[in-house]
Amino acid sequence: MSIERKVRALAGSLVIISLLLSLVSKWWLLLTAFVGLNLFQSAFSGFCPAEMVLKKLEEKKATTSHKEAHS
Repeated sequence: MSIERKVRALAGSLVIISLLLSLVSKWWLLLTAFVGLNLFQSAFSGFCPAEMVLKKLEEKKATTSHKEAHS
């Protein structure tokens, strides 16, 4: 799965989860707003923190699996 698809899946999941949690506390709607604003700004700026984190996690995973294969 590409990074872009992972970011979309993460954003969609966070929105759905925060909407469900808003039934418990309306404060969870702030997470929904944060995700929406972040998606909006990344459309114009190209800067996406979630993409950066996912890339680093993939690099770490690749490095770890490479080390294990050579052990």
